[in-house]
Amino acid sequence: MLTQERYNYILQALEQRKAVSVAVLTKELNISESTIRRDLNALAKMGKLNKVHGGATYLEPRNKVTHEDQVEIRKEIHTIQKESIGRYAASLIEPEDFVYLDAGTTTASMLPYLEEKKAVYVTNSLEIAMNLTKRGLTTYMIAGKIRQITEAMVGCEAEKSIQNYHFTKGFFGTNGISLDAGYSTPNIEEAQIKRMAMQHSYDAYILADYSKFSVNSSVTFGNLEDAIIITDRLTDKIYKESTKIIEV
Repeated sequence: MLTQERYNYILQALEQRKAVSVAVLTKELNISESTIRRDLNALAKMGKLNKVHGGATYLEPRNKVTHEDQVEIRKEIHTIQKESIGRYAASLIEPEDFVYLDAGTTTASMLPYLEEKKAVYVTNSLEIAMNLTKRGLTTYMIAGKIRQITEAMVGCEAEKSIQNYHFTKGFFGTNGISLDAGYSTPNIEEAQIKRMAMQHSYDAYILADYSKFSVNSSVTFGNLEDAIIITDRLTDKIYKESTKIIEV
């Protein structure tokens, strides 16, 4: 039996039974356990199933996000989770850090807890820049075009600004996290800014509540291994095979 035929058989079996074991698949397909384990590992990396001890379980189809709500609407969603994530993320900032804060409501949840006055902050968010400045923290605003729905600076001028910076720590929001698409967001211009800032961060952190997992958005801006994820709750442990995850 060809590899793709085995994959199809395994996925169909999972859809019908919701769980399969290595022993049962070995018997049904009349092949070795090592081959079945290799197939399950490959399908898990593709995001097709959940790999568990001794077999696999069915992975529900991913949600897709291709649009964004206004900032004021998103601020009211998962507020408790965002608060705990923001508090922990803010505690990571040390004296002399050169910090990038991405636009977004989850990164903005760090604001009440940012107290390190010896750090320097750079952001592409109008809201974050104004808040930091009012609190007397050294703040630089990325140049560029204002994207109205997220109040973020984007475009070629923003890209030029980021090219000159080398951040010790960068904190980023995301609309989706998945095994196959990595970190993703609906807007092409905003994805490019996130990608560049992440590449210019020595330590990059993705701030995301549990609802962002197994979600694909339109544009990938990073692979899972490109950042450490800070989340309130991880429902699928398979993500820990791809990157470090901190649950707060």
